Amino acid sequence: MSDTEFPLIQFTREGFDPVNELAQIRAEHAVYPLKIPGGSTVWFVTRYEDVRAVLGDHERFSNDFANVIGMGSQQEDPGGLGFRDPPEHTRLRKLLTPEFTVKRLRRLEPRIEAIVNSHLDAMEKQGPPVDFVKEFALPIPSKVVCELLGVSYEEQARFEAYAKDRFDFSGGPEASIAAVNQSMEYLTELVARERRNPGDGLLGSLLRNHGDELSDRELASIADGILTGGHDTSTSMLALGTLWLLRNPEHFARIREDDSAVPPLVEELLRYLTVVQVAFPRFAREDLVLAGQEIKKGEMVLCSLVGANRDPSLRREGDPDMDTVDPSRDLPSHVAFGHGIHHCVGAPLARMELRIAFPALARRFPTLRLAVPWEEVAWRKLAIVYGLESLPVAW
Repeated sequence: MSDTEFPLIQFTREGFDPVNELAQIRAEHAVYPLKIPGGSTVWFVTRYEDVRAVLGDHERFSNDFANVIGMGSQQEDPGGLGFRDPPEHTRLRKLLTPEFTVKRLRRLEPRIEAIVNSHLDAMEKQGPPVDFVKEFALPIPSKVVCELLGVSYEEQARFEAYAKDRFDFSGGPEASIAAVNQSMEYLTELVARERRNPGDGLLGSLLRNHGDELSDRELASIADGILTGGHDTSTSMLALGTLWLLRNPEHFARIREDDSAVPPLVEELLRYLTVVQVAFPRFAREDLVLAGQEIKKGEMVLCSLVGANRDPSLRREGDPDMDTVDPSRDLPSHVAFGHGIHHCVGAPLARMELRIAFPALARRFPTLRLAVPWEEVAWRKLAIVYGLESLPVAW
């Protein structure tokens, strides 16, 4: 496998599915060496048990951004939880976790329902065809993030741009790095304004309760992590999930008629689609052995979340294969939100958005359909977060 093939394995797909090479690597190699430009080796992990072992072991594997800087990255340290190790990670997560309990998030539920319904109204008023990504899947998570953070909808356009651009590798890594740096600069200014006049959202709450413990930069990094984890990912899940439902109308009808069918379908779609294709990189803290492979201190380990969630070893006897959707599956926890201490803190909010949006869409537009041939669906290319560029629909 040549260096030029490196980004194709974990950053692209064929429709809903991982590329065939990923399944081949998973079948033949517990840990696979990938050569990246410059000659460095990245150890690629694709099997469910091995991925969980790496993500759940913060004693032997580090998330510290200093490791990325050591590899020559020009990106500024974005801070946040994803690139932090204990005890710093523990301190920040302890402050943030209470804001994401299911009980606390229930206060957002009426607002999410109102946001969803307002965009359904707008789609209906505009009339078919519409671009579902532009009119529904993109603005809803953006407004939900605004609601959560407690900032005005005027910030929405900038949120959308920064969230999307960082995960789009089509412009090369420099464009993605520039988007992250611009986002951090903007969010630091936003936090400074919020500190002068704390609002009712998450930022205001953190400032009132922990303002003396957090610098503007730390708060900006927390906001950036929420923007990163809660915007583009939810957009992709809404778009891809809707496209899958249009291809499987029996499930579209079921969630329209049966509320109890919604949570298991959402959970299975999270596993099947796994829009975040790879986890934050891990770096070996010491010389170690992973699934029989010797890994040297400082070397990068990259975990394929989509590879793990499609691992055939998860299949129970009598179930369909892992490349199909079956809401009745009895599975261990999927890794679409990661695993271990870095499991996505915003997972309850993401589930809430999807459980509200999918049935509302099915009830408002029971005859929803693709407005272009299947072959013309615009899939995203070379992206950490997989999704759709556009999705023309009619009804």
